[in-house]
Amino acid sequence: MNSITAWIGLGANLGKPQKTLTNALKALNNTPNIQLRQYSNLYRSEPVGSPKGVPWYLNGVCQIETTIDPHDLLNILQKIEASQGRDRTRETRWGARTLDLDLLLYGNHIIDTPTLIIPHPRWHLRRFVLHPLAELAPELIHPLLGKSVDTLCASVDDPSRVIRLPKWNPTLF
Repeated sequence: MNSITAWIGLGANLGKPQKTLTNALKALNNTPNIQLRQYSNLYRSEPVGSPKGVPWYLNGVCQIETTIDPHDLLNILQKIEASQGRDRTRETRWGARTLDLDLLLYGNHIIDTPTLIIPHPRWHLRRFVLHPLAELAPELIHPLLGKSVDTLCASVDDPSRVIRLPKWNPTLF
């Protein structure tokens, strides 16, 4: 299989979110057949659709190169989430998370199966994804909408607040 560029959304709001996100990048970077190419700054993000009282998130985006099938990659992301304490059986939709890793894009592939939808169905509607993605790849085109990340970022109808934090320099090795 040829190498594919994939984009992953990162989020956490329980425990020590910055440490958790660093651990997630380390795990990705140390996974065979995945090369971490770049990652955004972290953004402090107001919860979207969450019940009242849910703490703000730390969010970011990373770019990887991989030869791993997208369904297998999703399984790897879920194993990394579990290794950082995420228990999908005990959480509520849009509730607090120790770690959330979303496969946003997998090349220009369009996938719609019961277990995986790519592009991720809501990333173009969320400031907490668009801002870090625009930092890294403003000209990246959404494969279904045909619009650049910059264009989507400028026109998104999401009232939630997103605050860019100072430069994030996780130690990955």
